[in-house]
Formats: sequence, structure tokens, C-alpha cells
Amino acid sequence: MWTSKRDLVTMHGAEASAIRSVLHDAHWDEWEGDECTGKTVANLFFEDSTRTRVSFSMAAGSLGARPVDLTALGSSMSKGETLLDTVWTIESMGFSAIVIRHGEDDAAAMVASRVHCPVINAGSGRSQHPTQALGDALVIGEAHDRTDGWDFSGLRVVIVGDIVSSRVAGSNIDSLRMLGAEIVLVGPGAMVPDGFMGCTVERDLDGVIESADAVMMLRIQFERGAGELVGARDEYVRDYQLSEQRAKAMKPGAIVMHPGPMNRDLEIASAVADGGQSKIRKQVNAGVRVRRAVLNHALDG
Repeated sequence: MWTSKRDLVTMHGAEASAIRSVLHDAHWDEWEGDECTGKTVANLFFEDSTRTRVSFSMAAGSLGARPVDLTALGSSMSKGETLLDTVWTIESMGFSAIVIRHGEDDAAAMVASRVHCPVINAGSGRSQHPTQALGDALVIGEAHDRTDGWDFSGLRVVIVGDIVSSRVAGSNIDSLRMLGAEIVLVGPGAMVPDGFMGCTVERDLDGVIESADAVMMLRIQFERGAGELVGARDEYVRDYQLSEQRAKAMKPGAIVMHPGPMNRDLEIASAVADGGQSKIRKQVNAGVRVRRAVLNHALDG
């Protein structure tokens, strides 16, 4: 998970001990507020974001570091400058770490390989979103009382929807499996190929909903062309929406998750998203806590 220079680029191949260390720090969330005083963090967001961008800024500021936000529209990339020239410019200014979100799958890895300061992947293409996965693991562990050791053995996590488009799904599959959880993927064939990432794939959501300890709904990513994979909207709602009826079929203690932003009343009914089983707002809070722990480690706070 961590490289030798404290990059966090991917959850693929992450060691369970590294994941558990971040979850431990994020769960206890005991910071003085000056761990990273004097450090500066460049938030380079070349895709739209609310939760991730703001939470990284909040996390950095709460550790005493200074966050500086930069978007493609407000940078020289809008004039034709390459991503690599942009990050070299940022590094030359003396930033202590770079947080990057980009539409290309390998952008964060490429940047990490070409700069000397730590790089944290805030979402790259369809491939990885490691801090979202860590935040989701934090929510699952706290909801199911697994904070003593962060062992998810015996927990069944059902991930539903536009999985081929989702960097959240890929990162969650990598991290949750390392913690011992069983992963079941559900969706139409165009969105969830058989055997995706070595997981069990089901087409019948009603057939697995009762056995789930956590149901994670994914946004249909229309901006990545997923609308062509949906087919008729009413059919998708019928077969794969987490409706009130399906939520009622979940076992006691099972939780509902969604990384956001939501297409309300498409992949998830509003009443479920706002209901008692929902941990969606807790996922947002967990994102701040996890990013605080990640930045503290990256900046050697």
C-alpha cells in the first residue's frame, strides 16, 4: 500500500497490517492539531469533486498543514501544459505532498514515479480510489464492532451496480478482501463481467440481499458512458435498485452504503439513503478521519 517514500497510490497488493494501521489511527482520531505544522499539501483535482477534495483540505488543516487547491481550469494545463510539467512546477515550489485526482487510470502512479515528495491518489480513472476504500472499511468495522484487530472474517459485503466504471469498487475489493471479508458483486452483465477481480458475481440482488452484512450501492457513471450499459431505466430500478422493500429484507444490523454522489431513486431509493440503516453520512465523516491518518503518515507527522 505504502511505497518507500510514503506514496499511497493503490490498494492492490496492500498488506492487511498497513490497512489496519491506518484504520486504527483513523478510528481513535487522536491528534493534537500540530502534527504537520509547516507542511504544505497541493490538492491537484483535475476531475470534479466535493467530498474528496474538501475532506483532504479539512484533514490537512486539522493537522496544522496548509492545503492549496488547484484545478485544471485554474492551472496552466488549461493553456496546454502537460500534467508532468504541472506537478514538477508544484514540487519545485516546495510542497510537502501532492494529492491528485485525475481521469487517467495511471496518472497518480506516473506522478508518484516522477516526483520526490509523497503522492496520494485521490481517485484515478476507473482504477483506484484508496482513501475512499479505507474510509468505507472504517465504517464497516465500526458498524460491526470489528475495531479490535479489524478482522472482517465472516462479514459479507455486497457491492451493486456500475462496477466496471468504478474505482471505488476496485479499491474496496482489494482492501476488504485483505481484511477477510467475503465480496459479492451484483449487476447486469455489461456492468459486472463474470469473475470480475476473482469475485463471486450474482445477477439476482434479491437472492443475496438477506445474507449481506453491508450493501454498497454504486453510482451509475453516466459521464463515463455507463448510460449505454443501463438499458431501460425502469428495468434497472426493478432489478437492481436498493428499494425500501429490499432494505426491509436485510438482516438486523446490516448497513447500507454509497460512496456518493447518488443518483437518488435510480440506484438507491431516497427513503433508504436517508433511513436508519444508511451509513452514507458516516462514510463522509470517515473520509475526513482516514485522510487525516493518511496525510499524517505521508508527511511523517
